[in-house]
Amino acid sequence: MLFRLGAATAIAALLVPGSAGAQVLNEKNVSVKMALTIAETALAECGDRVSVAVVDRTGRLRVFLQGDGAAPHNIELARRKAYTARTFGRTSAEWAKRTAETPEIAAQRELADVIALRGGVPIKVGNETIGAVGVSGSSSEGDEKCAMAGVAKVADQLK
Repeated sequence: MLFRLGAATAIAALLVPGSAGAQVLNEKNVSVKMALTIAETALAECGDRVSVAVVDRTGRLRVFLQGDGAAPHNIELARRKAYTARTFGRTSAEWAKRTAETPEIAAQRELADVIALRGGVPIKVGNETIGAVGVSGSSSEGDEKCAMAGVAKVADQLK
């Protein structure tokens, strides 16, 4: 009986979270000022017919700009392109190609909020993805180019 009680106590100690492994996390993220700079730069690069979305490290929307001439559906497309780039840490174009060519991961396309369209670009500090920008409303090549211009504008802050 004493052995069972001791074993149960030891197992309980392992299962109950304690302070031994607790720590404060220091995570880099996209500030609202950085997100606004990226979005404004992308919008200026592509013109007023696009929408631009910037998401943070968790995929939450930080900034959204819709050009005066943008189509209504561009709002959702820009957000989903940004979310896709953030989620997979690569451009939405790279992810679309990868999931099309690799049957084992093709089911990723069925995840909520991802989209296999060009125009989403991750925001990285080194190898760490801290957010992403998505642009929708010009050509697919143009969307990606404008998103990259937005990230390039803050490149000095991403070191």
